[in-house]
Parts: sequence; C-alpha cells; structure tokens
Amino acid sequence: MANHIPLPPGSDPIVPDWALLELPNTWADQIDFRRPRDWLRFFRGIMGKQRAKVQVPAELPGLDRIPKYVLQEFHSLPNGNYSKKITRGYISGFDHAMLGTMARGRAKLAEALRQCRSVLDVGCAGGRTAATVKRAGVPEVWGLDPSPYLLQHASTDYPDVRFVQGVAENTGFADQRFDGLAVCFLFHEVPPRYIDQALAEFNRILKPGGLVAICEPSPEQVRTSNWQMLRKYGLRGLYFRWMAGFVFEPFLASWHRMADSTETFARHGFECLSDTTAMPLRHILLRKAA
Repeated sequence: MANHIPLPPGSDPIVPDWALLELPNTWADQIDFRRPRDWLRFFRGIMGKQRAKVQVPAELPGLDRIPKYVLQEFHSLPNGNYSKKITRGYISGFDHAMLGTMARGRAKLAEALRQCRSVLDVGCAGGRTAATVKRAGVPEVWGLDPSPYLLQHASTDYPDVRFVQGVAENTGFADQRFDGLAVCFLFHEVPPRYIDQALAEFNRILKPGGLVAICEPSPEQVRTSNWQMLRKYGLRGLYFRWMAGFVFEPFLASWHRMADSTETFARHGFECLSDTTAMPLRHILLRKAA
C-alpha cells in the first residue's frame, strides 16, 4: 500500500503519495527505441488503422475504477494512456502536435475560473490545465484522471496540485464541493451516455452558480472541406483537418452533436453562458443554476 498525503478532515478522496507508488510496466514500456524493430512496432502502432484494446496489469492500482470505454488507444497511442514511457512523451508531444494552441486554450479556461476558490480539473491528464488554473490564482486546485500513469507524471511536475484517480461520471467528491470545473479535451473521448452521467455528476459536486469551463476540438475540423479549411485557415487548417481524421477518436462525432444542442446542458441544470470557436479549439462556459 502507498503512503498518503494527510488532508484536513472531510470527505475528499485520499491523495496517494504518487512518488512512492510503484506502477507496473505495460507492454508499451518494453519498447526500446534503440532497436529498429521496436521503432517499427511503435510506428505501426501510431500509423495503423487497427486499434488494439489497451492491456493493463491485474495489479494496477485503481483498476476497479477504470471503465472499459477508457481502455482504448485514444490519439493512436500504443496502449493508450497506460504506460510509463508513452504517457510521458505524450504529455509534451500533444502540445507540439497542437502547434502551441493548447497554451492559449488553457489560459482561456483559467481566466474563466480565476474568481473561483476551488476548482477540479476533470480528465487532467498530465496536469497542465490544473497548473494553469493554479497559476491564475485559484487557491485550491485538484486534478482527476483514470490513468495512474498520467497522474504520477502530473504530481511530479506540479506538486502544488492534488491529483486523484477517478472519472467524470464518478468523481468521489462530496455534494457542492467546488466553485468551478475545468474540462479540457475530455468530452470527445467519452460515450454519449457517460457524458450525460458526467453532467449530472458535475451538477452534484458544484455549488449553486458554479462554472464549468470546457475546451474541446473545434467541429470545423471534421465538418469543413479541405478546400474551405485551406481558404479560411491556410496550411494550418489543412493540418488540423488531417489530424482530426488521423488520430483515433471514436466518440468525436457524437460529442459534437451533443454540444450543438443547449438542451444537452439544460437538462442537467446548466445555462450556457458562451460558446465560441477559435480554430482548432471550441470553448463552452456553463453555469449551474443558483
């Protein structure tokens, strides 16, 4: 059992001491980039059309809290978000692949939430959004993600944020615990019925008037032709359209359909304050009814 960071009395999830938690290797950790055959295996995994089911060791901490829909090779990553090596590379590689636009996206999320006292970053991955919110002056910031591999990296990089394992539809926090939630590049990786469950959970853990700041891929990338993207955005537009079709995102289209209807949010008690697109990002700001 891992040691734990002491927390004040309350019903918050226990924060593991991620530095001392020994996570098991997965097959993706056996890749040795000094060997040409391993480079070939990695390249085939990235470029191939067939996606394998993620393999996780039976002794992985928190395995019972990881739903099956999460165990996919999102973004065409070998073994998805479940390895030590690949997840470390993904944390930095993702920002490079997005041509630096994620810093702008995270800054906009943080600006929307900067007046909050407590914020949960849902689907925090490597912790960069949570850290941006923390730097904006929010006193208490938590990060939540199903992958302990990502969480271990996040806790190493951002020790002033508390990171716990969980999913959007079952966070483990108490009713009305937070003033705000950050959701960055999460919903397009969640099946529709779980999005509904997540929005219900968000309503539960948010205080009246609490905010949900969302940043997701722009629908233009999949709904606009190559020619239109080229005319409107130049080569960057073509690049983002290609990337949207290249990486594995099985729930992308269903998310865009749900997000286009304010009824999706209204039936869970949220008012849509704004919905703006600055390609390749879409920002939605919700407020829970007071």
